[in-house]
Amino acid sequence: QVQVEESGGGLVQAGGSLRLSCAASGRTFSGYAMGWFRQAPGKERVFVAAISRSGSTIYYAVSVKGRFTISRDNAKNTVYLQMNSLKPGDTAVYSCAAAAGVAPRNPYEYDYWGQGTQVTVSS
Repeated sequence: QVQVEESGGGLVQAGGSLRLSCAASGRTFSGYAMGWFRQAPGKERVFVAAISRSGSTIYYAVSVKGRFTISRDNAKNTVYLQMNSLKPGDTAVYSCAAAAGVAPRNPYEYDYWGQGTQVTVSS
């Protein structure tokens, strides 16, 4: 099994930045693709970004491309989500997850999930 735990959420004004971290433990971190998803109140969980095991393949949701950057440090068993130019519409609980696939965008392809961290963007 892989345990993942997110951190770095908080309250930020529109236009600001936050960096989320997701620390993993358990099985070999480098053996899993990692993804970030978010869920706003009353809405379904949606894909934000994903990165392959080596970091060579990356996908972003259209809504965040150019503003968010996903990266990973396999030596530290950590994946990051740098979020810039934040908008009120980015307000959600952000969760990271681990998957055996390349870099899935479908949340059902992820096997291990963290509890999530709240990101609130004020206008």
